[in-house]
Amino acid sequence: MSARQLLARSLAPVVDLVYPPRCPLCGEALAAQDGLCTACWSELSIPGEPCCATCQRPFGADHMDEGAICAPCMAEPPRHDGIAAATLYNAASRQLVLSFKHGRKIALAPMMARLIAARLPEITRDTILVPVPLHPFRLWRRGFNQSVLLAHEIARIRGAQLAVDVLRRRKSTPSLGGLGRKARIRTLSGAIDVAHRWKSRLKDADIVLVDDVLTSGATTGACVSALKRAGAKKVLIACFARVAEEAL
Repeated sequence: MSARQLLARSLAPVVDLVYPPRCPLCGEALAAQDGLCTACWSELSIPGEPCCATCQRPFGADHMDEGAICAPCMAEPPRHDGIAAATLYNAASRQLVLSFKHGRKIALAPMMARLIAARLPEITRDTILVPVPLHPFRLWRRGFNQSVLLAHEIARIRGAQLAVDVLRRRKSTPSLGGLGRKARIRTLSGAIDVAHRWKSRLKDADIVLVDDVLTSGATTGACVSALKRAGAKKVLIACFARVAEEAL
């Protein structure tokens, strides 16, 4: 156990006394500061089988043939190499994301990251965890990049490399909320690229791209394209919440 973990464990009783553990969704009293109450855990929707062999999007049917591919992937094969989503986007996951990102409850990061890490396939120490970048102005306004916090925790849990400066936002883009998929792609055109010092270091790299929410896939798609252009062999997308296509 590291010195940091020992310190955290020794201070836990004091923290619990000053800030009694509460469920971040409903406020119910908890035994520890690291999760949800039983009722709220049950409100989260966890992706499962059967799912698309390409993007792991859950199918509505109870049974599908092995290797089945969903309609969106058949219509437009993605450049990514799979999606590991901790939850499907619903009222409970939405509340957690909003509390984390806009409510500044960054203490949710370890719990959210544990759920993401549990969905990841086997990764090695050579795997590079790359967070989706924020434009410097938005980072300055918010004070943190939620994807960096999640990637940091996942790296700690799974023992992979963390590289927070691989991708950069070259231009500020407006909020993508309310835009359709094609409009999102147009808005992000040329907005994201690989930092110059990384361009020669990504050849044949295995990468896990980390984000909080996967909506239309426009932002992660721009990131995947930039990483593949730089020579990355494999790019897996990892997120906390995934919005189902039919909800867009």
